[in-house]
Amino acid sequence: MENNHQKESALEKLFETPAKLLEEGVEFVQKEERALISKKPFKLAEEYWNTLGPGLTTGAADDDPSGIATYSQTGAQYGPQLLWLAWFTFPLMAIVQEMCARIGVVTGHGLAANIRHNYPRWTLYVITSLLFIANTFNIGADLGAMAQGVQLVAPGASFALLVIGFGLLCLLLQIFTTYARYAKYLKYLAFVLFAYVFSALMSHLDWHSVLAHTIVPTLTFSRDQIFLICAILGTTISPYLFFWQTSQEVEEQNLQGKEDDREWHQQVQKKEIRHIRSDVWSGMFFSNMVMFFIIAACAGVLFTHGITNITTAAQAAQALRPFAGDATYFLFAIGIIGTGMLAIPVLAGSTSYAISESFGFKHGLYRKLKEAYSFYGVIIVSVVIGILLNFVGLDPIKALIYSAVANGIIAPIVLVFIVKMSSNATVMGEYKNTKTATFFGWLTIGLMTLAGLAAIITLL
Repeated sequence: MENNHQKESALEKLFETPAKLLEEGVEFVQKEERALISKKPFKLAEEYWNTLGPGLTTGAADDDPSGIATYSQTGAQYGPQLLWLAWFTFPLMAIVQEMCARIGVVTGHGLAANIRHNYPRWTLYVITSLLFIANTFNIGADLGAMAQGVQLVAPGASFALLVIGFGLLCLLLQIFTTYARYAKYLKYLAFVLFAYVFSALMSHLDWHSVLAHTIVPTLTFSRDQIFLICAILGTTISPYLFFWQTSQEVEEQNLQGKEDDREWHQQVQKKEIRHIRSDVWSGMFFSNMVMFFIIAACAGVLFTHGITNITTAAQAAQALRPFAGDATYFLFAIGIIGTGMLAIPVLAGSTSYAISESFGFKHGLYRKLKEAYSFYGVIIVSVVIGILLNFVGLDPIKALIYSAVANGIIAPIVLVFIVKMSSNATVMGEYKNTKTATFFGWLTIGLMTLAGLAAIITLL
C-alpha cells in the first residue's frame, strides 16, 4: 500500500509541474496580450504622428493672423451663415496641396524650379514678384497682429519693440536653427491652434444652428459678402502654401540624405505617396477645422450680441471677453501670437524658395547661412520690410483683408501651372493626377478666378 501511495504521489508531482507551467504560460500570454492591447492605440497614434510633417505645418500655417481676422469678421458679420465654407474648401485645398507635394517628391525640385524648367521664365518672374508683394504685406500685418496679441495680455508692452522683437526672433530661428530641429518646432507649434477649438467649445454655442448652417449652404450675394468670400478663399487656398509645401517635401528628402543635385525624375515608392497623402489631408482638415471653430465662436457670441464689425483678431478677442469670459479671451490672444510665429517663417520661406529657384540661387533651410546667402537674404529682406510697414501707417485690417484678396487673385494663375504639371505624364510619370483630381483642380481654378474677379468688381 505504501509503495502504491508513493507511486501515486510521484505521478501527481510529475503531471503537476507541466500543468503548473502551462497555467503560468497562459497567464503570461494573457498578461502580454492585455499589455499589447493597451499599448496599441498609443503605438498607432505615435506612428500616425510620425507620418505627419510638411502637410501638417502647411495646413497650420494657413490659419495665420490674416486668416483669423478674416474668419472672425465672417462670423461677426454674417453669423453662422458661411460655416459651410469650411467643408467646401477642405477637399479643394487638400487636392491642390497634394498635387504640390507630389510634384516635389517625384521631381525632387520645388514648384518655382518646375515652372522654370517647363515654361517660359517671364511667367515665373511675374508670379514671384506678385508673391513677394503679397507675402511681405502679409508678414507686416501678421507682425502687427502678434504685437497686439501680446498687448491684450500685457497692455503696457511697447508695440514697436514687440514688432521688431517678433521679426528678429523669427529670423534667428529660421536662419540659425538646423532644418531637422526647425521642422519639429513648426510641427509642435501647430498645437497652438487648438486654442481656437477650446475657445469655441467654451462659448456656449447654439449647436443646432451651427450644425444646420454647416450642412446647408446659404448666400446673400451682397457686395460685402462676395468680397469676404474671396478673402476666405484667398487666405485658405493661398499661393505661399503651394510653394512651401513643394519645397518642404524636397527638404524632407534632403534630410534623408538624398542628393540635392538630382535628376528630374526620382524613384518613388507608392508607400511614400500614401504617407504624403495622409499628411496633406490631415493638415488641411486641421486647418479647415480651426477655420470652422473661429467662425462658429464669433458667430455664436459676437453676431448674437450685435457686434458685427470686427477689424482685427485682437479686436475679436476683446469683443468676446465680456460674453465668453477671460478664458476665451486669453485663448484667442495666445492663438494670435502662436499662429504668427508659425506663419511668418512660412510666408518668408515660400517667397525665398520661389525667388531662389527662379534665379537658380542655392537654396534650402538645410543649408547654413554661408552656403546660401541669397536664399536667406530674401527671407531677411521680406521680414525687414514687413517690420517697417508697421511704422508707415499700415492699417492692419486693410493689409490683412487685401493681402487675402491679393492671394485670391494670384492663386488661379499659379494653380494653372500646378494642375498642368501634375497632370503631365512627362513630368510626373505614373504619379500624375487621376481624372478626378484634375477635374477638381480645374474646378478650384474656376472658383478662385470668379471670386477674384468679383472682388475686383466690388472694389471699383
